[in-house]
Amino acid sequence: MVVGLNHNIRYRGEVFHIQTEDSGLANPQITTLLFIGGTIISSKKTSYADIVKIENVEKVVEELMKEQHKDMLRRLKAGEFDARIISMRTPQAPAPPKPIEPPQFTETAPKTEPSTVKPSLHEQSMDDIILSYFASEDKE
Repeated sequence: MVVGLNHNIRYRGEVFHIQTEDSGLANPQITTLLFIGGTIISSKKTSYADIVKIENVEKVVEELMKEQHKDMLRRLKAGEFDARIISMRTPQAPAPPKPIEPPQFTETAPKTEPSTVKPSLHEQSMDDIILSYFASEDKE
């Protein structure tokens, strides 16, 4: 019984690794992974749960593994993953900074409370100043 297949393939100046494994009769599936530099580019899983009881299951699984492994190689050589590889190798431009929005102000009327402090002369109207003058003369 074959537990796994591993190959390094040079394609377009890069080294790719194809790995195919059988998870065994307890978890009957074949998994093939395509790597570049430790990053998985593609994966394919095939269940063989429907054939686990056949007489020559080990030989059939071995053939399925080899065919799935070769299929991943064919797909790589056919250029199926080229766009994904290029996007991985192309540095992404940083996102433009978000524009700084000016703070939004809402005008509210200032709270006014009755004041016991007299406004200064430059804050009073002329009429108020005159009335205030006469009122102070009356007190004297």
